[in-house]
Amino acid sequence: MGIASAALALSATACGKSSSDGGSGTDSKAAKAAIAYDIGGRGDQSFNDAAYAGLKKAEDDLGVKGAEAEPSSGEGDADKVQRLTSLARAGNNPVIGVGFAYAPAIKKVAAQFPKTTFGIIDDTSVTGENVANLVFNEEQGSYLAGVAAAKASKSGTVGFIGGVEVPLIKKFEAGYVQGVKDTNPKAKVLTQYLTQPPNFDGFAKPDLGKAAAQGQLDKGADVIYAAAGLAGSGAIEAASKAGKWSIGVDSDQYNQAGLAAYKDSILTSVTKDVSDSVYNLIKSVKDGKPQTGEVRYGLATDGVGLSDSNPKYKEMTDLIAAVNKAKQDIIDGKITVKTAP
Repeated sequence: MGIASAALALSATACGKSSSDGGSGTDSKAAKAAIAYDIGGRGDQSFNDAAYAGLKKAEDDLGVKGAEAEPSSGEGDADKVQRLTSLARAGNNPVIGVGFAYAPAIKKVAAQFPKTTFGIIDDTSVTGENVANLVFNEEQGSYLAGVAAAKASKSGTVGFIGGVEVPLIKKFEAGYVQGVKDTNPKAKVLTQYLTQPPNFDGFAKPDLGKAAAQGQLDKGADVIYAAAGLAGSGAIEAASKAGKWSIGVDSDQYNQAGLAAYKDSILTSVTKDVSDSVYNLIKSVKDGKPQTGEVRYGLATDGVGLSDSNPKYKEMTDLIAAVNKAKQDIIDGKITVKTAP
């Protein structure tokens, strides 16, 4: 996602490359696992990069031979079917689709390869004996971001930018707005979505995020939270250049190399443990006990959370206390976070 360009151009028919040696992954003695990236591809400093980190960890810790496959710009379900089919035929197990957009393709391909475990991140609509649904309580992490935004804001106006207006991203919005309002009922939350389906450019084009953030900054927002994949890097850039706060998403964006120029303005990030979800699924298959069905990651298990890498964040004792209290209240059931606005 960064201002570093994401590779969108690999052929949809490619069966992936070994992330360790660039080869084709034909060593039949080694366990093989594959991930097929979502819009934005590897290099997005966010969602896809978190998935890659899980694959890399499996390579390093488990001796798994990893393969990756990039999306192509403007592709359809048929392209995803072809990609997943190629990865499964190459002997990869599991094959993991990074993002809900893979649901139709996994439904079709998983039925054709019953001995292969398929993972899908951020979707529960596809079910099967060989399908693992890796899902997260994004609304819980986003609630904490709302608490942090309300505490950090001096203007009383904060922003939310969603990449594409789909139910998943509405979860981010719902939690964030609730967290802001519970912390400061008088606060104003500006909300904007970059694109509407079937146009998914809102996850892929940083210029869209930058323009939206600039619009919110012009209206007085001094903290902006973007759940927009690669496009979110544009929002981070705009906030940084205006001397205002941004809140990252999915990965700890303060530590992402592609965003280093803007890191001082990244107050915190809503993290999803996509990396461990990928690693855990790969390990389960290698151990002969593959995960299937819904595998949920929430606050109670640190499956979602709020990062504290920015030293400036660590100095905000009132903010941290409010976030920690909210976290415990959610875990204890005292706060129920909405999943829709």
